[in-house]
Amino acid sequence: MLPEMRRKIQQLPQAEAEEILRAGSSGVLALAGEEGYPYALPISYVYHGGRLYFHCATTGHKLNAIARCPKASFCVIAQDDVVPALYTTRYRSVIAFGTIRQLEDEQARITALDVLGRKYAPDLDPSAEIAGSLHRVCVLEMTIDYLTGKEGIELTRLREKKQA
Repeated sequence: MLPEMRRKIQQLPQAEAEEILRAGSSGVLALAGEEGYPYALPISYVYHGGRLYFHCATTGHKLNAIARCPKASFCVIAQDDVVPALYTTRYRSVIAFGTIRQLEDEQARITALDVLGRKYAPDLDPSAEIAGSLHRVCVLEMTIDYLTGKEGIELTRLREKKQA
């Protein structure tokens, strides 16, 4: 069981946390790396159907880590405005916890790559690119067990003022 957020007043509603996942362009995927070292890497992604999808090479440190332990976390920062006069930041972020696996089914891989391609190049049809690279790309799917979003206390206070 994952611990609950300590500062619950700063917790974002689930719909807002999911919107941050939908809107973000990159995040940090954290895995259990070699020799007990955490392995966190920036990566592009798509949030679709309540799951996260990533693509990568067919070999490497990331896949080795997933083979050892499929548990992962993924963080997206939606806002990070430094306020020097207050020694703080006005931030909004989400962290997803879950399990990650390689998609083996060809149609599932094509679908995930299509959704990824359309997210980053919405005016282009990714079909030809997918067909040409499917044999040399790995597609990862993260099932989210727990998603939490949080905002800085200054943003929480602004939100409360607007609602009052």
